[in-house]
Amino acid sequence: MFRFKNYILVIVVAAMLLTACGNKAPASEKASCAPNCKYTDMTFCYPQLGAESDWRTANTASFKETAGELGIRLIFSDAQQKQENQISAMRSCIQQEVDVIGLPPVVEDGWEAVLTEAKNAGIPVIIVDRSVSASPDLYAAHIGSDMKLEGERAAEEFNKHFPNGAKVLELSGTTGSGAAVGRAEGFRAKLNPNIEIIDSQTGNFTRAEALPVMQAFLQKYKPGVDFQGIFIHNDDMGIGAIEALKAAGVKPGDLFIVSVDGTRGGFQAMVDGWFQADVECNPLLGPQVYEMALKLMNGEPIEREVLTNETVYYPDNAAELLPTRKY
Repeated sequence: MFRFKNYILVIVVAAMLLTACGNKAPASEKASCAPNCKYTDMTFCYPQLGAESDWRTANTASFKETAGELGIRLIFSDAQQKQENQISAMRSCIQQEVDVIGLPPVVEDGWEAVLTEAKNAGIPVIIVDRSVSASPDLYAAHIGSDMKLEGERAAEEFNKHFPNGAKVLELSGTTGSGAAVGRAEGFRAKLNPNIEIIDSQTGNFTRAEALPVMQAFLQKYKPGVDFQGIFIHNDDMGIGAIEALKAAGVKPGDLFIVSVDGTRGGFQAMVDGWFQADVECNPLLGPQVYEMALKLMNGEPIEREVLTNETVYYPDNAAELLPTRKY
């Protein structure tokens, strides 16, 4: 009798476990075409965060052009730098039962609910470019740049140029974004103690917003006297800042300026003498993300953290490299 009761108990517990497991589909759930899925089987959702810069334009082009070349059905949207638009777009893609979602998050926080919805629907999410603060078990992987490392590389340029110390300004990116947070953190972590950041304001990664911020800086601080350098979080803001500097009578080379991106506009600013270094951030992520998406569809193992290989560019070969730049 005792053995029979134990047998019944085992059956009940097993049934409970099966029911619990059945409530959630794992994020790595294979597609119905696995293990032989092809790119032409893929429906990929990409809720782009906006079109705020040349970098973002190149990133969009990479995903659209590569999808066309590979025969991927791409569901693309422009969130106009609003998180609520990205979340709505993701929910629409979940309802359409897409195979994979690529998310370039406008800010780090506030993604837990929609990522959980995607996971419960068995749709893997690849975080692209920027980062999120959500638990890593809510998404499949992250592909992008090491934003903190970019800030560290910028700091090293200032350390080399100002061994005896200096005062600098910072034009930062969108508040709360992974790019702005990482670059600011890395910059401060590596900057020598004798180099002081006297002011930091956001230009929201756009030329239009960086221009008045730089104008306000120049009304408050005298170039070359109150500050000797500027760290700028992306090339588009740098170009906006240059407009303000020109109008104020500042000449190329009067200030030590380091930007981030490595766009054609940034290279031109180095050729013209405005930027003394440009830290690379590669936007051409389409092929790499789609390759990972196909592996997820086929249930193949993937690397959860994939960082792009990047460098620092300088004015001495900017003119030579400019014609080769793809963005």
